Amino acid sequence: MEVTGKIKVINAEQQVSASFRKRELVVATEEQYPQFISINFVQDKCDLLSAYKVGEGVKVSINLRGREWVNPQGETKYFNDIQGWKIERLQAEAPAAQMPPMPAAEAFEPATNFNEEEHDDLPF
Repeated sequence: MEVTGKIKVINAEQQVSASFRKRELVVATEEQYPQFISINFVQDKCDLLSAYKVGEGVKVSINLRGREWVNPQGETKYFNDIQGWKIERLQAEAPAAQMPPMPAAEAFEPATNFNEEEHDDLPF
C-alpha cells in the first residue's frame, strides 16, 4: 500500500528500549478533505527520514499492522499501526510540452501554378 502527500511533521527518533527505536512521520494527503496520516518507521528504517524535510511531496510505502492486547481486567483491545518501509520524493510536475513556434507568415510563398481552368474532382 502507499500513501501520497506532503510531509507535515518528522519527529525525532525515539529509543523505546535497548533494542528498539522508532520515528514518526506525518503525511498530509492532498485531496478535498486532507487526511493527516501518522506513519511509524522502525529500526534501520528510521534513517530513511533523515534525507527529507517538512513540506516535501512524498510517496510512502506502508504495511498495516494490528495486534490484540488483553488488559488486567480481562478486556480485549485491538490496536493498529501504520509502518513505513520505503519513502520516495514525488517528481515536480514537468511543464506541459509546448508547441513549437509557428513560422512567420512571410515564410510561406503563395502558390504560383494555380490555373482556374484546371479541372478538379471535388464535388462542390
